[in-house]
Amino acid sequence: MRVRLRLLGAALTAAALTLLAAVTATAPASAASLTEVTGFGTNPSNLRMYLYVPDRVAPRPGLLVAVHYCTGSGPAFHSGTQFASLADRYGYLVIYPSVTRSSQCFDVSSPQALRRDGGSDPVGIMSMVNHVRQRYDVDPARIFATGVSSGAMMTNVLLGLYPDVFSAGAAFAGVPFGCFATTNGSEWNSECANGQVVRTPQAWGDLVRNAYPGYTGERPRMQLWHGTNDETLRYPNFTEEIKQWTNLHGLGQTPTYTDTPQSGYTRTRYGGSGGTAPVEAISMQGVSHNLPVDAAQAIRFFGLDTSTPPPTTPPPTTPPPGGAACRVAYAVNAWNSGLTASVTITNIGATTVNGWSLAFTLPGGQGITSGWNASYAPASGAVTARNVSYNRTIAPLASVNIGFQATHTGDTGRPTSFTLNGAGCAVT
Repeated sequence: MRVRLRLLGAALTAAALTLLAAVTATAPASAASLTEVTGFGTNPSNLRMYLYVPDRVAPRPGLLVAVHYCTGSGPAFHSGTQFASLADRYGYLVIYPSVTRSSQCFDVSSPQALRRDGGSDPVGIMSMVNHVRQRYDVDPARIFATGVSSGAMMTNVLLGLYPDVFSAGAAFAGVPFGCFATTNGSEWNSECANGQVVRTPQAWGDLVRNAYPGYTGERPRMQLWHGTNDETLRYPNFTEEIKQWTNLHGLGQTPTYTDTPQSGYTRTRYGGSGGTAPVEAISMQGVSHNLPVDAAQAIRFFGLDTSTPPPTTPPPTTPPPGGAACRVAYAVNAWNSGLTASVTITNIGATTVNGWSLAFTLPGGQGITSGWNASYAPASGAVTARNVSYNRTIAPLASVNIGFQATHTGDTGRPTSFTLNGAGCAVT
């Protein structure tokens, strides 16, 4: 069993080290740091709590619980993902729970963990959430959870047990609520891991409903990510997760909307076609359990990218000549000889933009290999990104998110300026 649990996180450990280098290289200067919190409340499984509070906290900030993978820790997940650097931009708070048991996996198997307020890790994590809510003016409608592998399983568990607390979640390479359940004290469920646990949508939904009997309120929105070549938590678990969360929302199995946000990715949305659909599922062709964690897309799904904290003086923008009717936020996630860039274009003018092109110059040595939500030409140098059919218009104060994957020869920096339809944009 211990070998299997180590396998569950070994590949992700290597990925975290790569992401650590990328985030360290691209994160803005900040005095904020990860802080361990003790004495936070009821903690039956002896979890450790780490909290990240950015230098500039938004009014009524959101709160994100970011849950690590097996063999990981709260500090490793903080360093190896972009959730903290995005918190610097948008002003939300991040809790990083950390396991102390030898497997460094979260308990998503025991009867205690799969019953509301039943004990084990979910109770400790809820104590962390309540501790932060007592000390910060957190918006109760903007509390979210995300995680990878074991943390993705815990994301399913937290949203299942506490639908009155969490508004949405993003699970990267997980399994449905209750799939990993065991009765012999084991943390590992081979049948579930191998994708052999298949149930009807109703049966999956009932597992969640029975964990909190009597609850009749709204269910959290869920974003699901899975690689088709996942060798640890097999790909059929992705389909079973979709069954569970669509059933909880009273939806069928037919997507409302399907697109390809980038090459090899298929995104389906259920119950809505927009970016905050009740269920959003991203299938990643050819990707293993060691999948990339697109923190920016998770934050976008949560809506945490729409509340920017008050600016300091001077404001952290590069103002274009003559002012601007647009704002561009640009985040890079780099590794070895590759990178992804997430670009958010916001219309801060008074009129709707109807058809757009965003021009920018990539640093030398960067070359776009694929992109999503826009067309890009040429692949290097002075690039123009043009709208696709479904995001042609940008209403006043609305945003469009686009992005691309690129190779680089060492310079992972970002463009210094952007123009939207020929007019300069403020850069954040």
